[in-house]
Amino acid sequence: MKTKFTFNTLVMIYAIVILVAGLTWIVPGGEYQREVKDGRTLVVAESFKYVDSQPQGIAAILLAPIKGFIQAAQIIAFLFIIGGAFKIIETTGAIAASVQKMALFFSREKHLQKFFIPVTMLLFSLGGTLFGMCEETMPFVLIFIPLALSLGYDSLVGTAIPFLGAAAGFAGAVFNPFTVGIAQGIAELPMYSGMEYRLFVWILSTIFMTAFVMRYAAKIKANPKLSPVYEIDQQRKLSLHLDNTSKISFTLYHKLVLGAFALAMILLVYGVLKYHWYINEIAALFLGLGIFAGLLGKLTLTEITESMKAGARDMMGVALIIACAKGILVVANDGKILDALLYNLAGVITRFHKIIAAQSMFVTQAIINFFVHSGSGQAALTMPVMAPLADVIGITRQTAVLAFVFGEGWINPILPTSGVTMGVLGLAGISWEKWAKWLLPIQIFFFILALLLLIPPVVFHWQ
Repeated sequence: MKTKFTFNTLVMIYAIVILVAGLTWIVPGGEYQREVKDGRTLVVAESFKYVDSQPQGIAAILLAPIKGFIQAAQIIAFLFIIGGAFKIIETTGAIAASVQKMALFFSREKHLQKFFIPVTMLLFSLGGTLFGMCEETMPFVLIFIPLALSLGYDSLVGTAIPFLGAAAGFAGAVFNPFTVGIAQGIAELPMYSGMEYRLFVWILSTIFMTAFVMRYAAKIKANPKLSPVYEIDQQRKLSLHLDNTSKISFTLYHKLVLGAFALAMILLVYGVLKYHWYINEIAALFLGLGIFAGLLGKLTLTEITESMKAGARDMMGVALIIACAKGILVVANDGKILDALLYNLAGVITRFHKIIAAQSMFVTQAIINFFVHSGSGQAALTMPVMAPLADVIGITRQTAVLAFVFGEGWINPILPTSGVTMGVLGLAGISWEKWAKWLLPIQIFFFILALLLLIPPVVFHWQ
């Protein structure tokens, strides 16, 4: 009896782990020295040296997901908490009731519906460009999917509004402290200098990303069966009572639960801006929200705990994918090839014309981003090399920072090795294969746009 092989994301990610392990037998080992500066571990630019390679065998391949799980424990725990908290809120019935009420409002006020996507994506883009909104979009995905479904769109639109909205702002970063702020600090540039050109980039990024989502949304509204997630959404509408066959009363308890959620969102923004909250603090906030919302929604303690476990259980598949994705970096680091890759890519860049060199910096950052998904982490790894390299090539360090921002920002939404991307898709219940196929056209567009936007800074020697 033949077994049919089905391609899936976990298989693909683990295949990459094996591939990287194979490269450790071929690529010479190398490493940079590191130094701690202002609490960040930075690469010493001129310190690269070739070292004995560390080929990774079967044991390393088997250990990679385990080590990856340990290294990604923070983001995985975050997903478990977020998934559990929203399952509790969903169990109260508050989401279904509120979405049905909003759908009724937009059905009466049809002239306002055309502003729904552009206004909400603009807000998320502002979050991305001003304070580096990224992981913070995850909770909103679970709100915007049922809202998008109620308006005649699909789960892709509901996911794209917060996730791609913030990504557009993250890539067109005007003030983003996690990319521009850290990269300029390492490159010894005045903080947030050159913002005029980045503001222009942000406007283009937001307009084009919003136009892509709106164009697709209009197509799906006209013919829902064209959606790649049509069958999934039919089941989701039934579970959320969005099939228009049942009416849900919007009770006082539902209002209290939604009030608690709104308060949590305000605290989230305040905590991120005022106290620089990150994953641990945000997860704690949503754990508290889940428990509090369950009590406000008149759930028993058993219902709260069972909902929490069910929501966390739904995240197990994506947790395994994130662990394996992190395992790629583990194997590359243990095999001593990540620094060697950066060094050799930088060496190739010096051979090109200034414009091609700047564009090659962007491509290099995109390649490194496949392994390193933290904006601040990638800045600490690459900018100590790229900043002085820019001096050698004859382009400004400001341009090198922009190439980093493009490579770290616009590429992330499609990477299966990104914990945030896979976390968002896990919460949305969308396979990476469907997402990547849908997103590929706009990703190609933004790749070309990044190459074009790097030309003026070189020509005009942008400072």
